Amino acid sequence: MEKIAITGIGVVTPSGIGKRQFWANIKSGRCFIKKITRFDASKYPSHIAGQIDDLEKYSHVSERLLKKIDAFSHMALIASELALQDAGIDIKKEDPSLVGIFLGNAIGGWLYAETELRDLYIEGRQGVSPYMASAWFPAAPQGQVSIYYGIKGFSKTVVADRASSLMAIGYARKTLGKGKLNMILAGGMEAPVTPYALLCCNTYGGLSGNNNFPESAYRPFDKKRSGFVIGEGAGIVVMETIERAHKRGASVLACISGYGTSCDGKDRILPDSEGRQLTRAIKMALDDAAVGPDEIDYISLDGLAIEIWDKTEADAIRSIFGKRAQDIPLSCPKTMFGNLLGASGAVDLIITILAMEHNLIPPTLNLDEPIDELNYVSKKARLCEINKALIISRGRGGINSVLVVEKV
Repeated sequence: MEKIAITGIGVVTPSGIGKRQFWANIKSGRCFIKKITRFDASKYPSHIAGQIDDLEKYSHVSERLLKKIDAFSHMALIASELALQDAGIDIKKEDPSLVGIFLGNAIGGWLYAETELRDLYIEGRQGVSPYMASAWFPAAPQGQVSIYYGIKGFSKTVVADRASSLMAIGYARKTLGKGKLNMILAGGMEAPVTPYALLCCNTYGGLSGNNNFPESAYRPFDKKRSGFVIGEGAGIVVMETIERAHKRGASVLACISGYGTSCDGKDRILPDSEGRQLTRAIKMALDDAAVGPDEIDYISLDGLAIEIWDKTEADAIRSIFGKRAQDIPLSCPKTMFGNLLGASGAVDLIITILAMEHNLIPPTLNLDEPIDELNYVSKKARLCEINKALIISRGRGGINSVLVVEKV
């Protein structure tokens, strides 16, 4: 399948809104994980997160619309606008039937849902907003973006736990390769810093309880890891064929050349302890890209900071890359702002594109005692020319999603 161009990126995270502010904080290794202050979370086992406190400052969305949507749709609208601006696209000049939206998330929009369900039990059905039904469900951001821009082409919402957004981007690439659409807005968004959503994440059993030291709590591949930390945010990219991008004089930021996905089929939550299907997904992505293991310059890690997940990820990398696994730089930049669940893969892709542009690999924070001898980038950013990179994103139940991205 042909390579697909990425011509614009939009990012909304605790580390910054817009790629300039975001990259400045990422390359500096600044941590934005802190105690949750939005509501009283002190009785939760884990009450730390990456939070966005100034979303309204960057919004082009009307107050009237904000009353009808959840925060995860709001983030998607901001990220979409930033991506279109970055790509230099006037959406009004596009054929709306040839523009698509492929987005992913894991849990939906619970802040809106929780508030309205509370009102249901206090005030009765008259107290529930009529927008409740359209605000919380996982496909709501896709619908809101399509309405806002008048987009009418084939679109899709993917719900595959933490692998959701990378899977959505993989599907978008396949759709563009078949010539069904001219361009696609693809990525993901997540807003889990709410009372009920946080409860669900705590029930999952994988969150770090190191609440007294939030900045050092998220430490994947470290011997003292204690679980991951949630975060909220969105990452969306503009995708189109290279031919179309060149025709309109656009700057191609990177190309997606390969994608692989598989399922472990072992447990409803945990991955296969031998990482065989993740290994297969990595091989599928490399084969799809016609790229050999010796050509990958950087690997962006899923990094859940749970023993079985970290070990199987490292094992799969060793299985594919052999002795060269000791040399390829690896990092997990999400340690700076939290695991964005369904949006994590899209934001990892954006970080990788920026790392390629600046020849600089951002660090994994808190990696003091690595679990093995792989080439982890820790403490501070490392200069490195990146021409081809691999991005790994995984979800509960052993969902594996792997992307190969290349510099133009």
